[in-house]
Amino acid sequence: MQPVISISNLSKTYASGFHALKDINLEIRRGEIFALLGPNGAGKTTLISIVCGIVNPTHGQVTVGGHDIIKDFRPARSLIGLVPQELTTDAFESVWATVSFSRGLFGKPDNPDHISKVLKDLSLWEKRDNRIMTLSGGMKRRVLIAKALSHEPQVLFLDEPTAGVDVELRKDMWEIVRTLRASGVTIILTTHYIEEAEEMADRVGVINKGELILVEEKATLMSKLGKKQLTLQLHNKLDAVPDALARHGLTLAADGAELVYTYDTKGERTGITALLGDLNAAQIRFKDLHTTQSSLEDIFVDLVRRQ
Repeated sequence: MQPVISISNLSKTYASGFHALKDINLEIRRGEIFALLGPNGAGKTTLISIVCGIVNPTHGQVTVGGHDIIKDFRPARSLIGLVPQELTTDAFESVWATVSFSRGLFGKPDNPDHISKVLKDLSLWEKRDNRIMTLSGGMKRRVLIAKALSHEPQVLFLDEPTAGVDVELRKDMWEIVRTLRASGVTIILTTHYIEEAEEMADRVGVINKGELILVEEKATLMSKLGKKQLTLQLHNKLDAVPDALARHGLTLAADGAELVYTYDTKGERTGITALLGDLNAAQIRFKDLHTTQSSLEDIFVDLVRRQ
């Protein structure tokens, strides 16, 4: 299947000489949720802005639905909905008017049924006659999504969609995104809340210092780079890991009150049985144990640190 977005050898250098993007190559599959992660200044927003036609690239090519974003700007842009970070709305307009106006900007004919459906799906129907200025921050965020969906795009960019909203509203947003994906919309998400990517994404891309350092299926990424740890809570504190346990690569934690063992869940042997045997031989007693799995955040931080 042809990708809905294809990015080839894309670079962006600003007039100041700053290299915001360096030779980006990426394909986004139709109907997937793709999470783009990276620290502040990594190039996430620049990349989105180029695909959406807001910023011109220095080199490279981008196509959306087979349309070149420069040569075929209008048909390419008509396929895209963008929800920006900033809450930029027409404060004195009603919800209905501002969403309907956004549809008209793309040359789409009036379609009250579609606008009604979008507002109802986003729990904005009861607020349709309210002025934007009277809405809460979370409701304004929903209006931005409604504006982006007003012209029935095939691709939706969400640039930090839950920044500054409470946990309950964030979970509502997750449900909205899942519903959109189920309807066939491709979602590209940038976020500082890595649990969003862990919760929703099909694939994850990590960008740092303008370079795309990794693109991977989320499940594969966590399987390949995630670690599992066994933490043993000791009866008596240790000053150092005994020599008899050196082969297990243990680390001390909690001021010597815990021993931590890191192992690969995909290996033929975890080594836990041998570890417990050596602990018994060394007469080291523990009162409790628990295991933890690396989160996507742990993996992300480690990737960026290594680069």
